[in-house]
Amino acid sequence: MPQTPQSLVIATRESRLALWQAEHVKALLQAHGHTVQLLGMTTQGDQILDRSLSKVGGKGLFVKELEVALEQGRAHIAVHSLKDVPMELPEGFALACVMEREDPRDAFVSPRYENLDALPQGAVVGTSSLRRQVLLQALRPDLKIEPLRGNLDTRLRKLDEGQYDAIVLAAAGLKRLELAHRIRDTFTPAAMLPAAGQGALGIEVRSDRQDLIDALAPLAHQPTWLTVAAERAVSRAMGGSCSMPLAAHGTMAASVLQLDAAWGDTEGQAPLVRAQASGPVGTLAQAEALGEAVAQRLRAGGARGAGAAASAG
Repeated sequence: MPQTPQSLVIATRESRLALWQAEHVKALLQAHGHTVQLLGMTTQGDQILDRSLSKVGGKGLFVKELEVALEQGRAHIAVHSLKDVPMELPEGFALACVMEREDPRDAFVSPRYENLDALPQGAVVGTSSLRRQVLLQALRPDLKIEPLRGNLDTRLRKLDEGQYDAIVLAAAGLKRLELAHRIRDTFTPAAMLPAAGQGALGIEVRSDRQDLIDALAPLAHQPTWLTVAAERAVSRAMGGSCSMPLAAHGTMAASVLQLDAAWGDTEGQAPLVRAQASGPVGTLAQAEALGEAVAQRLRAGGARGAGAAASAG
């Protein structure tokens, strides 16, 4: 049944990537007959650049101001990189739509070196993701991992200025901004397991706005939604947050979901713990049950949970 055209306002961060994502959703909604405007906002996560997110409240700092705009009626929907969305949304909010995923893998970016193996001993690699830190340390214990904050353009500038020998970024963001030429190598998920939800866009609304949920339904991609629901369930069951070095990545084939997860110790005192499970998944409940099963296996392998409930970077 066709939806009644609406006049919609999208709340978005003002980074180039966030604006690309919002414009992408805007174009799709306009193609379905809606009138759409953007409300650009600066979040706490954008403002605090001198400390790692794990020390100042996690990736929910990228979402809070957008939720306030929804609550106050200044915007109707908020477009997020799904890996920035807390595992538990505040009361009154709902994830109304998950769109088809871009490349979920991590990218190796360097002006001098073609891949991780080519880096000299003791090379400096930039990332502020604890997940990437522990996975890099497992691959190359000799590397020096240094914090890297800021939007995509800022991170690339810091690399080009010579502050790092290489940096690791999400391939999806580079591809969306037509910066795929900066990718020197792409990590296989087996080597560098992605974060829960990496590469997928999620759209948040007030949970009482069924009209908006219905309007967004044509944009949803069910295989992606089921896959990231399983990934996020791993993180939720582990108490996953930016202060937890946790990876979770699923692949769907013929309604069977293969889910892999990894947990690491940033102090290097414990070995990397990996767990996996697979099974038929056709509903969100089945996806979440598979994620919880993988989290149990991680704990059984020695992984330690955390209390916060945000996303793993």
